[in-house]
Amino acid sequence: MNKKGTVFVGLSGGVDSSVSALLLKKEGYEVVGVFIKTWHPDFLVCNEEEERRDAMRVASFLNIPFLTFDLEDVYKKEVADYMIDEYKKGRTPNPDVMCNKEVKFGAFLKKSLAMGADFVATGHYAVSQKNKDGTFSLLCGNDPSKDQTYFLWTLSQKELEHIIFPVGHLNKKEVRRIALKAKLPVAEKKDSQGICFLGAVDLKDFLKHYIKEKKGKVLNEDGEKIGYHNGAVFYTLGERRGFVIDAKINNEKPYYVVAKDIKKNTLVVAHSSSPLLLEKNNLNQKSFIIENTNWINGAPKENFNYSAEIRYHGERYGCSISLKKKNMAEVFFEKPVLMAKGQSLVIYDKKVCIGGGTLV
Repeated sequence: MNKKGTVFVGLSGGVDSSVSALLLKKEGYEVVGVFIKTWHPDFLVCNEEEERRDAMRVASFLNIPFLTFDLEDVYKKEVADYMIDEYKKGRTPNPDVMCNKEVKFGAFLKKSLAMGADFVATGHYAVSQKNKDGTFSLLCGNDPSKDQTYFLWTLSQKELEHIIFPVGHLNKKEVRRIALKAKLPVAEKKDSQGICFLGAVDLKDFLKHYIKEKKGKVLNEDGEKIGYHNGAVFYTLGERRGFVIDAKINNEKPYYVVAKDIKKNTLVVAHSSSPLLLEKNNLNQKSFIIENTNWINGAPKENFNYSAEIRYHGERYGCSISLKKKNMAEVFFEKPVLMAKGQSLVIYDKKVCIGGGTLV
C-alpha cells in the first residue's frame, strides 16, 4: 500500500494542473489524472477535445493512469443554468464559485472518493493548511496576482480534508519554470481566460441566446437620459462597457453603472470620481446582508476587524460582521462600497479566507 495515498488530479490540459500532478508524483503519491468533461452550448466553438488531448499527453508523459469524468449534466444545471437564471432576475452571479462548489469539489470529489481516491488535487493557487487541532484553514496562495481563494469560499472541513493544492505555495513563474525543467508537454502553453465554460467568449453574446434584448434608457445621477442600452439584465454594477452615451457631454471621463432598475429597464451611470454623489443618492452603502453563508473553520468573531473582497482580485475593504439567523450575516464596511445582488462577498482574516456569502 502506498503510504501517501491515492490522489485524483483534475488535469485540465493547462500548466498549473500538470505541474500539480508532477509534484504529487515526486512526493510519492499514487497519482491518477482525470479530465472533467463539461457542458458547452452548441453555438460556441469548443476546444474541449484539444484540452483533453493535452491532458492525456501529460498523463502519458508522467506515466500515470488517465480517466475522463463526464460531468456535463452537473455543469449545465449547477453552473450554466444558475448563471442564466440569476441574470434574468437582475442579479450578478459568479459561475466560477459554483463551478468549484458543485463540479470540482462536488461531483468530481465525490466520484473520486467513491473510486478509491484518498484525495483530489487541482491547480488552484490556494493553500490548505492543517491546524494543530486537526481542522483545516484555507490560506491565500503565495502569488497574490494568482490567488484564487475568492472562488473557493464555499469549501467546508468535509471537503478540505480531501483536497490538495500542490502549486498554492508557488508563484506562477516558479510553476512555469518547473514545467520547463521537467519538459512537460504543456510547459509553454498559455493560460486560459474567461468564464469557466465560455473561455474568452463575450458574456453578453452568450446571454443573448437565452435572454431577449430590450432597449432601455441610460440615466445620469439626476435622472436625465444621456444614452441607451440593450437590456438592464445584461449589466452589473461597476461595469463601464456595452452601453451608449449619445448626449452631448463635454467630459471624456468614463461612465460606470452604479444602479439598475430591472422593472423599468434603466441604468444609472456616473463617473467613478464622484463617491460623495453616489453616497448622497444612496447608490452605494456601508452595510450589506449576505445569505448562503459558509464559514470554513468556525463562525467569525463579531466586532472584529476583517477585510472583504467583493470581486475577484478587487480591493480589500475593512469590515466587521454580525451573525444573523441561520446562514445569514450583516457585513459592515469602513467606507461605502458599490456591490450588486448575487455577488460573492468573501471575508479574510489577513491571509486566511474564513468564508463568505452572496449579497441578498
